[in-house]
Amino acid sequence: MIEVIDLVKTYGTKRAVDKISFSVGRGDILGFLGPNGAGKSTTMKLITGFLTPDSGTVIVGGHDVRRDPLAVKRKIGYLPESAPSYPEMNVEEFLGFVAETRGFSRAGDRASIVDRAISRTHLAPVRHQTIETLSKGYKQRVGLAQALLHDPPILVLDEPTDGLDPNQKNEVRNLIRSMATEKAVILSTHILEEVEAVCNRIILLSAGRIVVDETPGSFQSRKPGARLDTIFRSLTQSDI
Repeated sequence: MIEVIDLVKTYGTKRAVDKISFSVGRGDILGFLGPNGAGKSTTMKLITGFLTPDSGTVIVGGHDVRRDPLAVKRKIGYLPESAPSYPEMNVEEFLGFVAETRGFSRAGDRASIVDRAISRTHLAPVRHQTIETLSKGYKQRVGLAQALLHDPPILVLDEPTDGLDPNQKNEVRNLIRSMATEKAVILSTHILEEVEAVCNRIILLSAGRIVVDETPGSFQSRKPGARLDTIFRSLTQSDI
């Protein structure tokens, strides 16, 4: 469902993404790991068409992101870093606006998918509250709700549990797992236990390059008995 081939992105003299290649299929939950500045968010923005690569190719659902970016965006639900939104809107208004931009022109259709997204992300208690007054955790859930609105076959989620309390994190992880059988999911995280709990693949990025692409079990077996964060540090530090 996603094919990334020799992808490169440079900012000035810094190569943020350094000729990486990987693919993601239906049923995959791919966890992006890496230190700050490793290229995780940049790679996600390249896949979703929010940035243009210097070179390389991204194919999403059969569409080249450079040749047909709108077709790619229709197939993707994207949660950017920090879950940007319109803070003066209330939750229901914002999700209704996003639904309309997604092509749901009939009021009844919009109401139905907004209700579904609110239910999935447990936003009912704040659905009439303006987004600027919400806690960080609820703002994050609003961002996740807009990504799920059109029931896309591909989800790209940048730190989806950022700001959530432990119970909320478990709810989001369960939601991602429940949807993954029919979707391809890429998520970035700094929480190593999240990789163990949710992902069936790990890509570890460091300095814009792929250091590891394997299952969580294979990752753990590199140093049996060691904590994941210990393995993570040893790999990224040795690579840098």
